[in-house]
Amino acid sequence: MTSPDKPIHLLLVDDLEENLLALEALLKRDGVVCLKARSGDEALELLLVHDVALALVDVQMPGMDGFQLAEFMRGNANARHVPIIFVTAGSADQQRRFRGYEAGAVDFIQKPVETDILKSKANVFIELYRQRQEILSHRDELKAYAAALSAADRRKNDFIAMLGHELRNPVMAFRAGLQLLERQKDPEKSALIHARMEVQAHHLSRLIEDLLDVARIDQGKISLQRERVTVQSIIDSAVDTSRPKIDAGRHDLTVEVPGAPIWLDGDFTRLSQVVSNLLTNAAKYTPSEGRIQVSANRVEDRVRIDVADNGVGVPQEMQVRVFDLFTQSKGPDDRSREGLGIGLALVRQLVEMHEGAVELESAGAGAGSRFTVWFPVVG
Repeated sequence: MTSPDKPIHLLLVDDLEENLLALEALLKRDGVVCLKARSGDEALELLLVHDVALALVDVQMPGMDGFQLAEFMRGNANARHVPIIFVTAGSADQQRRFRGYEAGAVDFIQKPVETDILKSKANVFIELYRQRQEILSHRDELKAYAAALSAADRRKNDFIAMLGHELRNPVMAFRAGLQLLERQKDPEKSALIHARMEVQAHHLSRLIEDLLDVARIDQGKISLQRERVTVQSIIDSAVDTSRPKIDAGRHDLTVEVPGAPIWLDGDFTRLSQVVSNLLTNAAKYTPSEGRIQVSANRVEDRVRIDVADNGVGVPQEMQVRVFDLFTQSKGPDDRSREGLGIGLALVRQLVEMHEGAVELESAGAGAGSRFTVWFPVVG
């Protein structure tokens, strides 16, 4: 829609100042600005700066007359769409009218000007201008909407491909494990196969739970089981949950929390899931034997929880989208890591459900990342 605060410009062109002031007095009102020019050259300069809804042009002017100005306007990309009404004190015979229409005029008005006729015709073109601006605005909105739909469709296709890949791996491991168990007689080797299958089962379970959590949140079906919990217990639980992933990457994990308890009012399971997802994300995007740090500090009436790593970092152009659903960052090898790209989206949704906020800080590719979560404290 056209902004009501954006004025509509009318261009008045006449070599006599008194005529310009008279036209301005007739046409000026709220939301309309009259641009006055005393020559064709001045008019062209104004047209380079302003978008004009209507030009009222005196035919007889020294130097560049009204017809010549109209011809120049029709040759200018910024001005060729501006409707022109010629104002003439002389007779508008058929030849003059033909020249005027040929130059791009939409009408002629005879001097002395009849007030009601001038206002009525100006109102028509002002309204047409408003409608044209609204159409252009809607066109831009539709283009943006179409681009968003196209991006969402690409993300959907990427997600389906990732989902197929992520589900295929544990399923193939199960099939291979079952075939090996059928032929395996050694109890120790059977136990090892069972352990590997258990790891794949846990991975598959996490994928399914993440998918269900996204659906539940979108449908408003997650209700938080709030209670008084300490930040320290949340971080301990998250570290235990993420330990297999951290150990698999042989990362050095440092945990720094205050000795005095920091109390929150929240769902222990969901808060632990927030920190666990951040730790898992750090382990995923940090090369082997990297460094990961989780810390907590009280800052006035909020607690700040940081999860930092020295991993692949997040490119600047990716940082505004990293919390979007089905979005994955890529490492220096330009390959996405395992997972469906929903862990950080879940983090943001769960944090906001706890009246908190999550932030990302990264100097770019190869510079590591720091995710910071803020929650209000109680007590």
